[in-house]
Amino acid sequence: MDIKAMTSAIDEKYEQVKTAIDGDDLLKIRELSLELHAMVHPAEVSGTAEKTIADFVLDYMMQGNQNELVPRETWETDLHYAGSATVPICWQFWHTYRIEDLVSNILMNNGQQIFNDEWQKRIGSSITDTGNALEPDEVIAWGKEINIAELREYMIAVGKNTRRILSELTLEQIKSMVPEEWVMRILEEGGVTTDFRSVWLLVFWGRLTVGGMILTPMTSHHMMHLPTSVDKILGK
Repeated sequence: MDIKAMTSAIDEKYEQVKTAIDGDDLLKIRELSLELHAMVHPAEVSGTAEKTIADFVLDYMMQGNQNELVPRETWETDLHYAGSATVPICWQFWHTYRIEDLVSNILMNNGQQIFNDEWQKRIGSSITDTGNALEPDEVIAWGKEINIAELREYMIAVGKNTRRILSELTLEQIKSMVPEEWVMRILEEGGVTTDFRSVWLLVFWGRLTVGGMILTPMTSHHMMHLPTSVDKILGK
């Protein structure tokens, strides 16, 4: 698996999506967005034959490495609002897919998030939010309780659902920002907490158009977290 080539291809596709979103060709926006989404998610999500960079990390986690500690992410700005700069690999997937679930379903679609009491019980998570504010000892303890097989199932469910939403977006939706009450639903439903290291996400998401959400929570956000785990696996 050529990680460098994969990353380069993802970067190139991201720029194509960004350019498309600035335009008015809806079919092109949908097509490119789905292609980029597929590149940063496990192959099972899109049904592609070739494994992705997400599969590379996910397979490693599923081999008993869920609690391997890695740097939280590559985006230094976000680390100013983080409870811990080092996290277990399983937290990386929890964090990115909880955000994708919340943003795609509540903000992009004004619908219901996939996560619920049943999923929380299956995964074994003590939290319902994205985990941004967990302190180092808290995030380590949290990771030890997680059922990674169920976390994987949640990831696949979220990814497949996002692809449905992306394929149904209208140009008007893509160009629009969302109502404040939709943003506040995330707090009301436990997707973020009132800790400033968590609630700041509402400010960030609230400033995005739906097109901006495609570019960040749905796609590039995964590439803020996957590379640190890749480096760990490769011994860098």
